[in-house]
Amino acid sequence: MVTAIPDRPVSFEVFSDDFDDMEREALKIAGWGDNLNVKIPVTNTAGESAVPLLRRLAGQDVKLNVTAVFTAVQVGHVVAALADAAPGYISLFAGRVADTGRDPCPVVEEALRMMEAHPHLELIWASPREIFNVVQADAIGCHVITLTGGLLKKLALLGKDLDAFSLETVKMFHDDARSAGYRL
Repeated sequence: MVTAIPDRPVSFEVFSDDFDDMEREALKIAGWGDNLNVKIPVTNTAGESAVPLLRRLAGQDVKLNVTAVFTAVQVGHVVAALADAAPGYISLFAGRVADTGRDPCPVVEEALRMMEAHPHLELIWASPREIFNVVQADAIGCHVITLTGGLLKKLALLGKDLDAFSLETVKMFHDDARSAGYRL
C-alpha cells in the first residue's frame, strides 16, 4: 500500500484511544508495508500507560514509533517494553519540552544513554521549533529529527554570515516601511 516511499521508514498513527482498538488498528497498519512503523502514543487520553500494548505489539514483531514522549521516565518504560522488539523509534517531543521553559537536551541525552544497549531503537527529536534544534540534535547524537516545511526552508541559513544577515534584515525593514507608505 505504501508505494510512494518504498525505501524509507514511514509512520502512521492509530486513531483510537482504547488499547484493544489501538492494537487492532496497529496490526492493520503494520500490514500495509515492510517499511511502516505504527505510531502509538505513550499514554491514552486518560493518562494510562501504553506499555502493556507496546509489549503485545512487540511480541508480534510490529515496528513501532512510540510518540508523545516527554520525559526520561517515559523513555525508560518504552525502552524496557521494546528491548526485544523489532526496529523502532521513540519520538521525544523536545520542542514541546522547550516550550515549557526547560532545556530538552538533558532529557534527550538521558534517553540516548538508556537506548545505547538497544541499537534497534532510534530516538526522534520531535516537534522542533527552530533550526538551532538541528544543531542541538546533531551535537547530542540524536538519530533523527523531524522538520516542518518551514524549517526545511530555513536550513539554508545554517552558518550564514551574521553581518550579511543583519544587513539583509535592515534592508527588509526599510523596504517594508517604504512599501507601506509610512512617513513621520
